[in-house]
Amino acid sequence: MNGLVIIDKPAGCTSHDVVNTWRKLSGSRRAGHLGTLDPMATGVLALAVGSATRLAQFYGKQEKTYDAEILFGFTSDTYDVEGDLIATGVPAPPEECVRRALDQFRGTFQQAPPPVSAKKINGVPAYKLARRKEEVILDPVSVTISRLDIRGFTQSLEGEFLSISVTGSAGTYIRSIAHDLGQALGCGAVLSKLRRTASGDFDVSCARTLDELRVLAAQGRIAEAVLPAQTLLPHFPTAHVDMTMEAHIRQGREFRTSPFVVKPGSPFVKAVSYSGELIAIGELKFPNVYHPAIVL
Repeated sequence: MNGLVIIDKPAGCTSHDVVNTWRKLSGSRRAGHLGTLDPMATGVLALAVGSATRLAQFYGKQEKTYDAEILFGFTSDTYDVEGDLIATGVPAPPEECVRRALDQFRGTFQQAPPPVSAKKINGVPAYKLARRKEEVILDPVSVTISRLDIRGFTQSLEGEFLSISVTGSAGTYIRSIAHDLGQALGCGAVLSKLRRTASGDFDVSCARTLDELRVLAAQGRIAEAVLPAQTLLPHFPTAHVDMTMEAHIRQGREFRTSPFVVKPGSPFVKAVSYSGELIAIGELKFPNVYHPAIVL
């Protein structure tokens, strides 16, 4: 089984927990997630399995979309409700003020990651330093929010909430958006719910729950959950190769493509056998000549 598995991650488990569950159900050790989700978060988590783990580099920079809920009037060390919550006693300002404040989170800007995160400081994950009560200072990074829509404002006994939908570049922390919004408004805010609805080309409509995977595994049909490697990266042109060329590619030799099939100048191409198997990802070296950068 070589390809991607799109999983609808439940709350309460880590991304690595999901990988371990897949390994047990599939009987395969070769698997890794493409983009971490916090334990409290749910939604789209893509797993690369089998030889397709070598394609992970092409998925690292894809945009992701989230539905998020923000609770006003609190701060926490983790920037979400799972940290040490502290009530500020300051109510949220009128909705119009919140709407204006959100403008600073649209487009490209510098964002400081949460101190409790997987970002590393001198090789040590920041969350480990934070748990040891050591000072954590993370440099801001450039992120781009291409879409930020307000879904609604609500009030309950728990407090005042804002629901938003966000599409952002890889590495964007929605927890930081919640925290920074609260700081800008002067009332404090934390992330209370988070659901990833899309990651790159994949959304929740093609995701399977862990329970669905368990049923497939019990029926001996777990392979049905895998999106085959040759169907991935649809924006890369496909070059079909015969058995002789396949052997050359597997030996690391460059291969030529037809200008009538592959547009001249395409930086990458998928080399696919006539039986439909993805053989390699070729990287452009000369016009219509590709070097097998990744051989599966």
